[in-house]
Amino acid sequence: MRSTRSRLSRRALLAGAGAIAAALAAPALAQAWPARPIKLAVPFAAGGGTDVLARVLAQALSEKLGQQVVVENRVGAAGNIAMESVIRAAPDGYSLLMGTNGAVAVNRHLYANLSFDPLRDLMPVALTFRIEHMMAVTNALPAHSVADVVALAKAEPGKLFFGSGGVGSMIHLAGELFRAKAGINIVHVPYRGGGPAMIDLVAGRISMMFDSLPSAAPQVKAGQVRALAICGPQRHALFPELPTMIEAGIPGYSAGTFGGLFAPRDTPAPIVAQLNAAVKDLVESAAFREQLGRAGGDAKWSAPTQLAEMMTQESALWEQIIRQAGITAP
Repeated sequence: MRSTRSRLSRRALLAGAGAIAAALAAPALAQAWPARPIKLAVPFAAGGGTDVLARVLAQALSEKLGQQVVVENRVGAAGNIAMESVIRAAPDGYSLLMGTNGAVAVNRHLYANLSFDPLRDLMPVALTFRIEHMMAVTNALPAHSVADVVALAKAEPGKLFFGSGGVGSMIHLAGELFRAKAGINIVHVPYRGGGPAMIDLVAGRISMMFDSLPSAAPQVKAGQVRALAICGPQRHALFPELPTMIEAGIPGYSAGTFGGLFAPRDTPAPIVAQLNAAVKDLVESAAFREQLGRAGGDAKWSAPTQLAEMMTQESALWEQIIRQAGITAP
């Protein structure tokens, strides 16, 4: 009996010692990281909105962490190539993803044969920015409010066209959400990028777009297209006179692009915490917010759990819209 108790006590002591060692090792791990440059995979081409914002963030994080954060543009399959490269990387804090809701939350519903699940296989680190979208119409359309557009669409179903940067893009989905919430029949016209779609909007060959603010703002300010509403839940400082879609009469409407840092699933918690704290410090800096704002994004921060919840909510929202509209990846 005494021998059994002795063995149990020894095991308890060893287990306790192991737990203490792990607890002591965690801060040491965080202090040792980063010891070399960090790779930040960006799912989109150099020069695009997400890439520009990612480079602003990478430069600021490099200064904050004392190691270079190197942007790598891994383009293809609407972000799936970049996501998979990070998911398959070693979970050591040296491979990160600049993930957007379009890639992380939407692609899992567009691509039936994905070999991974972004919500399961990526570790949320921190929300970093949001890019608002706006509803804009061609000047040739006799509509000066969202209500005018809805009335026109109901009077002539299938006669109004909305352009996007491609099937499954957030510009596309924002239009599909409008169609569903307003109960109207408008026709989607996909383009190879938002730029060509905007050219046709200016020319009057399509009726409307739900473009990102950085992309649409120059044309709106130049009077080449007419802005009707902000697609996000709040009015925007760049266009304070514009109502939100909800204020304009579309209940429950909210669409936008937001990006966050993600890591491979088993990345140690101390590294995730250190990264999250660094992003929080940056977002609280007026200089960083101003710099990100000039690049077209609104600086945002969240805890990892909040980012995970946001992506789960986005996934549920867009799954419903994708199924209703019968959207599949091209």
